Amino acid sequence: MPDLKFERKYGKLHNGPVAGVDEAGRGPLAGPVVAAAVVLDAQCIPEGIDDSKALTPARRERLCAEILACARVGVGIASVEEIDSLNIFWATMLAMTRAVEALGPAPAFVLVDGNRCPDWSHQSHAVVGGDALCLSIAAASIVAKHRRDTMMIALDALHPGYGWASNKGYAAKVHQEALRSLGPTPHHRRSFAPVAQAHFDFGTRGAE
Repeated sequence: MPDLKFERKYGKLHNGPVAGVDEAGRGPLAGPVVAAAVVLDAQCIPEGIDDSKALTPARRERLCAEILACARVGVGIASVEEIDSLNIFWATMLAMTRAVEALGPAPAFVLVDGNRCPDWSHQSHAVVGGDALCLSIAAASIVAKHRRDTMMIALDALHPGYGWASNKGYAAKVHQEALRSLGPTPHHRRSFAPVAQAHFDFGTRGAE
């Protein structure tokens, strides 16, 4: 289970609050990438915070509400257009930067899930597998995942047929079949190969 070891270490070194940052949505074929930054209150930490991937949707929803109620949280989003123009890596870095900016007063230090921090002015450290090690990163993973899932469920109602309510934009079989039969929506990432190919195939059929 994640703990506060990293937060305590860097909080003491930098004499101030430490934020954990994580993202959701790097791999899907559709939808934005969403990042969250969380500064936990050591006196009010919801029980059961863990890597979002290890939690059920219902548990993520409950924990997200509890985190929002007692922690300082910022959320950053990079749009499909930004993903296509910047590429998914730089769009993810942008979403993380926006998440930290959304916290308001800057934290003294930032812990980032993964192997690289954004190019920013914040003192920070990348933690590989951080969502399973650092409590604040795990909390950020929950908020980011729940926020993005909620967005994809709403988009599913606008664009039925792709199965986004269940697959959240990932390359599930039903999603790929819908891409071929219905073509891409404005929420698909045209720079991703399966979408680009589906767009070409759908356009070719439409021109026949």
